[in-house]
Amino acid sequence: MSLTQYDRLSKRIADRCDVGWAKRTFDLLFSLVGLILLAPLFLLVASVIKGTSRGPVFFRQERVGRMFRPFHIYKFRTMIEGAHRMGPPITASNDVRITRVGRLLRASKMDELPQLINVLKGEMSIVGPRPEVRKYVDLYTPLEREILTLRPGITDWASIRFRHEEASLARSGMHGGDAAYTEQILPKKLALQVQYVRQHTLWGDLQIIVATLRALFAHPEKGGIL
Repeated sequence: MSLTQYDRLSKRIADRCDVGWAKRTFDLLFSLVGLILLAPLFLLVASVIKGTSRGPVFFRQERVGRMFRPFHIYKFRTMIEGAHRMGPPITASNDVRITRVGRLLRASKMDELPQLINVLKGEMSIVGPRPEVRKYVDLYTPLEREILTLRPGITDWASIRFRHEEASLARSGMHGGDAAYTEQILPKKLALQVQYVRQHTLWGDLQIIVATLRALFAHPEKGGIL
C-alpha cells in the first residue's frame, strides 16, 4: 500500500469514527428525551392495547443487528396474540391478524415508538438501515452485507420511500408468501441502504429525520398518514 493510499484509508477510518461518536451521542440524547416526553403517550397506548385485545403490550421479534448480532426489536403489539405462528413475518395491510387498534397504530407509525428503547440500549440508531429477520438477511449478497457494519435504525430513506409497503403487498395479492417482498421490494430497499452506509453523515441523518416527519404528516393525497 502506497503512502497516499494509506493516508486515504486512515482519513476514511478517522472520519467514520468521528461520525460514529457524534451519531451515538445524538442517539442517546434523542432516545432518552423522547422516552421521557412520550411516557404519557406510552401509558395511553398500553392501556388501549390491553383493554381491547388479549396479549402483551409489546411485540418482541429477533432481528439481525450490527455485525450480524441478533437482538430483539420492540414494537407496540398490533396483531392478535400468537400471530407470528399463523403467517409470514411480513404483513400486508389487509392481514386478518391485525387488530382494530393495531391498524391505527400502524397507520400512524406509533407502533415503532418503543424502538427508542432499542436505541437507548445501543442496539439501534435513530437513523439507519431497517433491521430484517434472519431469513431475509441470509439472502444478502456480499455487497449488501455492508449494511450490517452500522447499527440498524428506526428510519432511513428506504423507510420513507416504502412507507406504504403493506398496501403494496396487499395489492400484489401475494401477502400469503414472501415473493412480493423478496423480489419486488427488498432489493430496492437494500440498494438505498448500501448507498446510505457508504455516504452517511450526521447532517444527512438530520435531513432524513425531517423528511420522515414530513412524510408522516403530509396530506393523504401526497402519501401521508393523515
